[in-house]
Amino acid sequence: MSGPMIVEFGLGTSLRRGSYTEAAARAVRAALWRNSINLAEYMGVGKEDMRIKVHIGCAKPELVDTAVLADVFPYGETSFVVEQGGLDVARPEGTGNPTVMAQAALIVSVEVPNA
Repeated sequence: MSGPMIVEFGLGTSLRRGSYTEAAARAVRAALWRNSINLAEYMGVGKEDMRIKVHIGCAKPELVDTAVLADVFPYGETSFVVEQGGLDVARPEGTGNPTVMAQAALIVSVEVPNA
């Protein structure tokens, strides 16, 4: 048996630096650490066997470093899709970096032998 079993969502921001990678990393952390789900143990497989497809939405997807995002995950095999989304909010004073908002959706699946 395999296929998506859990979907988690998160929102992250970079308030002053305008970092799309940091906003995306914070969104991933929000999705990961909001819940404690023992999917691997429940399904009788190792945590390293989890497959995590990560979707990131932000205003400038080309500025997201997925290698940095991969380091956020303590285990599992990750893959990334970074696409247009999120929101940039201009500074009220009209100068400086915008506040960057990114969303993350984590789709977790495992391959269960003999299921």
